[in-house]
Amino acid sequence: MFNPFAPLEKIKAEVYSSMPAKFRKKTRSAWSDPNRQGAEVECFLEGPSFDRDGNLWFVDIPFGRIFRLSTKGDWDLVTQYDGWPNGLKFDRQGMAWICCYKKGLLRLDPKTGVIETILETAFSEGFKGLNDLHFATNGDLYFTDQGQTGIADPTGRVYRLRANGALDRLVTNIPSPNGITLSTSEKHCYVGVTRSQQVWRLPLMADGSISKTGVAIQLSGGVAGPDGIEMDSENGLLVCHLGVGIWRFDSNMLPTHLIYSEDPHHHHLANLCFGGPDRKQLFITESLSGDILTARVPVAGKLLVGLS
Repeated sequence: MFNPFAPLEKIKAEVYSSMPAKFRKKTRSAWSDPNRQGAEVECFLEGPSFDRDGNLWFVDIPFGRIFRLSTKGDWDLVTQYDGWPNGLKFDRQGMAWICCYKKGLLRLDPKTGVIETILETAFSEGFKGLNDLHFATNGDLYFTDQGQTGIADPTGRVYRLRANGALDRLVTNIPSPNGITLSTSEKHCYVGVTRSQQVWRLPLMADGSISKTGVAIQLSGGVAGPDGIEMDSENGLLVCHLGVGIWRFDSNMLPTHLIYSEDPHHHHLANLCFGGPDRKQLFITESLSGDILTARVPVAGKLLVGLS
């Protein structure tokens, strides 16, 4: 069993690629005014995800941009639309699904750049602001509805869109649900709860309902709480902790590693995905700088639906 007094191993992240100057224009936007307190921004990168050809995709929230970073290191602006895209994941058919704060749940055809709306509302009620998503192996899609919720307004939600089209509202009382993933057995759903500095564990019953939701991890410090999360192949959980770095917790939810950047401007290591031929390479969006970081980790990532 893991020794909770064992020293934490540190892993330094390095810059893998940086947004080209032609895509940078520092300005205010309708998204950045309330979310960055009126500050001008060049970008806010999120939602890293690989396609089957090895290209890295990610989004730029305030300017509604979807980027593809090729295996040769070239940045391509796939599309730009009137929205605020956040999470992005691929399904088995190679389509990119997007949680858009402004438009709801969207689907993008990577070949044409055409975006279609899948869900604009839930049971005729508007979303608060969708954030992140994760596919189960049976095609069910789990996603978070964060909006501006927090400790004083703990009304964030977690939804599941079943492969047959049925929509389930699983949780309604989360103070800022953010990143979301499933365990390797898919018997537990984990949610990063930013404003309460926690990661919640939602046990999934055989009929799809949840029972005895609890706190798997309690964090402290940083400039905010957990953002993006992802599971590795040993049921270890990697958690982007804003202002700190990326924690790796083992299957008992005890810390084993901290991935960090020495650059003092890298405060927003917001989301991550596994890549490389052995899936032991982390790729991390540093939201405000426009940098994509990378780090080598000891355990391979869980194989995602879009890559299987």
